[in-house]
Amino acid sequence: MAHSTVRTRAARLLPTAGALVAAVLIAGCGSNTTTSTPPTTTAAATSPGTAAASPTSPQPASVTVHVEDMKFSPDTVTVQAGDTVTWKFSDKVPHAVQGIGDAAMGINSPIFTGGEWSHTFAVPGVYRYLCPLHPEMRGTVTVR
Repeated sequence: MAHSTVRTRAARLLPTAGALVAAVLIAGCGSNTTTSTPPTTTAAATSPGTAAASPTSPQPASVTVHVEDMKFSPDTVTVQAGDTVTWKFSDKVPHAVQGIGDAAMGINSPIFTGGEWSHTFAVPGVYRYLCPLHPEMRGTVTVR
């Protein structure tokens, strides 16, 4: 009888333990740290989503993507290697930024409804990303 009581109790706890593990894994998907400290200066954009680095200044540029009204705006930006992209979150529902594919694996923000998160792009390439909570929200960062 003691063995069946232990098995019954274990059977009841197993789904709860599984849910707890899933919650911990989901909560751990984001990181509260950025990949590097954003630069203190921001270059003016020459066209929507394109940062222009000053010819006299070797400092990296910064581009801002607004996350509001269920979209990334602009959804396509072009930067130079070493530049930083900052996502500013200001929507009524939570969002995050998550890279798509192997090249974009380091792009993984926490979930936000307000605030910002930055990522510095060191290697040229095309980096696609989405909001993991709203996969229809997608964007691209092209690094030259």
